Amino acid sequence: MSRVGKRWYIRGAAAGAAALLLAGCGSGGGDDAAAKALGKAEVSSVLPDAKAVPGWRSVLTPDAQEPNPEFPPSVCLSVNKKKRATACDHITYWGASAYAHKPDGTSLNFWTLAYKDEKSADAAYDALAEYYGGDRVGVGAVPVDIGDPGSEHVANRAEMGTMGGPATITQLRVGTTVLGISTGTQGKKTVSDQEAKDFAAMFAERAQQAQNGEKPSSALTGQ
Repeated sequence: MSRVGKRWYIRGAAAGAAALLLAGCGSGGGDDAAAKALGKAEVSSVLPDAKAVPGWRSVLTPDAQEPNPEFPPSVCLSVNKKKRATACDHITYWGASAYAHKPDGTSLNFWTLAYKDEKSADAAYDALAEYYGGDRVGVGAVPVDIGDPGSEHVANRAEMGTMGGPATITQLRVGTTVLGISTGTQGKKTVSDQEAKDFAAMFAERAQQAQNGEKPSSALTGQ
C-alpha cells in the first residue's frame, strides 16, 4: 500500500476489447494540501451517478447523510469494538450508490465515508482495511492489481462471494475520505482486473476533485 504524502495520477485504461476508459478526469494531484473535509452535498457528488458508469442500471442513486450515533453506517465494519469506534465514530457524512447488470444480476456498489481531517481518515482506513482487506469478500480471496489510486488502497477477489459467483471488494483512502467498491454476481463472469482498476481510478479521482473544490466529473466510457 502507498502511504500519505505521495502524488498520484489517473492513467487511461489499457487498450483492448471490453476495456473501460476514463473520461473527464481532472489533474489528479493527491497531495495533502488538497485534502479537506467534505460537506454532505460534496459527499453525495463524489458517489458515481448513472452517467459515470454507463451500461449499468441504477439501483440506488447517490445519497449522503449524517450518521446516526446509534446506528453506524452499515458499511462501517471492523474486527473489534475498539477499531470499529476508530472507523465509525468520527464519520461526518456518508453515502452510497449502487448499480446492476442484466442478465446475471452483477452488482456494483460504491460507498463514501467522510472524516473531519486526514488523520481521522487514515486511522479509519487502517481499521477498516483489516476487515475488508483479506478474505472478507470470500474464502480464498486473492489480491487484485488496481494500479496506484488514492493515498492508500487494497483490493481482493474471491471466486465465490455472497451472491454465489465471483466477487471483489476494493477500499481506498483519498485525503479525508475512505471509499469502498464491491462487485458480485450470481453468474460466472468475473469483473476483470482492468474493470476493478478503472472503477477504483474513477472513484478516487472523483473524491480528489471534490477535495480540490471541483465538481466531480470523472467517469467511465465504453462497455
